[in-house]
Amino acid sequence: MKKLNSIRTRMAPSPTGDMHVGSMATLLKNYAFAKKHGGQFILRIEDTDQVRLIEGSEAGLKQVILDYGLGWDEGPGKDGGHGPYVQSQRLDIYRQKAQELIDKDLAYYCFCSRERLEQVRDAQRAEKKPPRYDRHCLNLSKDEALKRIEAGEEYVIRLKVPSNQEVKFTDLLRGEIVVNSNEIDDQVLMKSDGYPTYHLAVVIDDHLMEISHIMRGEEWISSTPKRILLYQSFGWQTPIYAHIPIFLNPNGKGKMSKRKGTVSARLFLDKGYLPEAMLNFFMILGWTPKDQREILTLEEYVKEFDPKDISSKSVVFDLDKLKWMNGVYIRNLEFNQLKSRLKPFLPADFPLEKFDLILPLIQERLETLADIEELTKFFYREIELEQSKLLKKADQETVLNELDKTLSSLNAVSDWSIKSIEGVIRSLQEDNDWKRGQYFMMIRLAVTGSKVSPPLFETIHALGKQKAGERLAKAHQLVA
Repeated sequence: MKKLNSIRTRMAPSPTGDMHVGSMATLLKNYAFAKKHGGQFILRIEDTDQVRLIEGSEAGLKQVILDYGLGWDEGPGKDGGHGPYVQSQRLDIYRQKAQELIDKDLAYYCFCSRERLEQVRDAQRAEKKPPRYDRHCLNLSKDEALKRIEAGEEYVIRLKVPSNQEVKFTDLLRGEIVVNSNEIDDQVLMKSDGYPTYHLAVVIDDHLMEISHIMRGEEWISSTPKRILLYQSFGWQTPIYAHIPIFLNPNGKGKMSKRKGTVSARLFLDKGYLPEAMLNFFMILGWTPKDQREILTLEEYVKEFDPKDISSKSVVFDLDKLKWMNGVYIRNLEFNQLKSRLKPFLPADFPLEKFDLILPLIQERLETLADIEELTKFFYREIELEQSKLLKKADQETVLNELDKTLSSLNAVSDWSIKSIEGVIRSLQEDNDWKRGQYFMMIRLAVTGSKVSPPLFETIHALGKQKAGERLAKAHQLVA
């Protein structure tokens, strides 16, 4: 590595679907650490698994990173002198490096068929041994191997793993990890289709792109010794590793998975979560600033984040906590900002002319932007009324009298304002000595269809004189 003092981190998603929220959280950590130290964050697209590629996925991955308010210093569209940044455009590099290992007798050609490999694994499983390659082709001479290649036989290139050696690396979260090389398989480096395996490509790319720190999920710990052996085989300096714990399902059981709910970073935005709230949530999962505060801006996180302070324990992806945090961010938005954010979530029948009247009434109750429909639908859609609820706290005669007088009094209001509406309803209650709790709740039910709604007088005002009158009349007809 040329610049030992330069912090360069990376994220290398595969275009095989949407980005997982766990991957976005890991990306944030890599981004923040590089920014904190004035370094560079690199985006690399790892598309060597051609079978699993999904058309349009690469564009989607890049867009969701931008939609979360992040970006990259080098990567597709931003050449920093280490490109190309898409692995399928780097095949000649991988082939050249694999050949170097062959020439140094640190790798070898393997001609074993899939059928033979499966038979070997089946036999090993039957003997309750871990399935691994039996090194059948290890001692083939180069001349014999080349003849078989020239004859058109399919082959892969495998790493020649040294016997009985300690393979060590230091993890920022877990300290030194030591594995004996006898536990490591002779991994495939180049596949028969001419594409590298992930293990080879990632090591070559990380070295040539001068990556100094690799922060990734803890599920990759077991493969790290394989990477270390490759670094040693090439004679390259090993980067610094930090393996981050996985997110647990919201119920606290098992790795967060699609079977238990949404895991797509894109879908959380589509469900009405603000990107800045999502980032803040990612920040505090398994890490907290020294003063224990929970609401952090991206700038504050960049300033304070240190991967060494990440907990080594898996953390629950607490949806209740996320909703609370998202609600905090929604309430802190300026009115016009919130209007702008909400527009993609408004249903087709939402009365835009009343947007400014309705929004202040429900802003405090919004947990996600998508809640706008559920919280406002009674303003512009038919409501369901139940006679039993209207009569729950008073007899029929009393409720009919209340509805009749309220309807006629509101119809007589010439200045349709919150103040006028409140004055009329309060006066009716006091002058007729109606029970305040019963009367106000009955009116709320009559005009909204629910016991829970925004403030009563403001709601009646926003409904408008005609609609409020229609609903009171309908309630009167239902009770009669």
